[in-house]
Amino acid sequence: MSLIHPEIEVVDRATESIRYLEHGWPTELCRWHSHREYELHLITATRGKAFIGDYIGDFGPGTLFLTGPNLPHNWITDEVYKEPVEIRDMLVQFSQSSLDRLATAFPEFQDLRAMLTLAQSGIEFVGFNPTFAQGHLEAIRDTKGPERIVALLRFLIRINEHAEKKALSVMKIVQPEGSSKQSRIAEVINHIVANYAEDISVDLAADKAGMSATSFSRNFQAATGHRFVEFVNRVRIGQACGKLYATDDPISAICYDVGFQNLANFNRQFLKMKDMTPSAYRDFARRELVTKGARAL
Repeated sequence: MSLIHPEIEVVDRATESIRYLEHGWPTELCRWHSHREYELHLITATRGKAFIGDYIGDFGPGTLFLTGPNLPHNWITDEVYKEPVEIRDMLVQFSQSSLDRLATAFPEFQDLRAMLTLAQSGIEFVGFNPTFAQGHLEAIRDTKGPERIVALLRFLIRINEHAEKKALSVMKIVQPEGSSKQSRIAEVINHIVANYAEDISVDLAADKAGMSATSFSRNFQAATGHRFVEFVNRVRIGQACGKLYATDDPISAICYDVGFQNLANFNRQFLKMKDMTPSAYRDFARRELVTKGARAL
């Protein structure tokens, strides 16, 4: 599986300057990848974990993100969801060069530059009205030609006015297109996300990537912003979060289900990453996430 998937991710700007996409879940489009275009991405269904650069956090219905060029990303629905979803994602991709030319012709659009620069680290628009976001994306979807460009610009203006823009990735990770090493790292990341409960060592991962352990560790941290063991633990904790709010399984059972070998280490890692115990997270998530999710969209 390559880091760049040309049939889906590369926009042919000879015929169109932006591209609208939507898809359900599960889908092969859910993978760790990057592309040259900005991506404005709305989640419409399910909950799970957002992987954006070195950021790993929660998403749910109505969550709106903007990712910059070559910033790797993926949205993984928690495995507690068993039924397929017809539409989980609505998104639009557009290029830096198109907006640069627009700002040259119309200086007023320079106001968007700060937001686009911040998007190099990924942005979550916290609290943006999900109904408005979906309406804007539907307008982009349902129009063509100049009307589609106008619809996109209208949406960009609205999100630029939104006060709470949360920068996500600490590192501005740039992955060269066509990089063989980055493609091999991407394959390992996808393997971890799909097989997080397995015993996954650095040596095994390095062998899968065709690198020495030292080279792999260096390249893995450059690609994700995390050391290998830390990244695996983050993925496992993310899966545990989904099980905590969606099931009544004992915490001890969840610990082993997601790949931890002892409860003490699980509790320690969970507290480190979430600033609360697993039981406190279960109470919080059921009170806040699920209740709010029922009202979203």
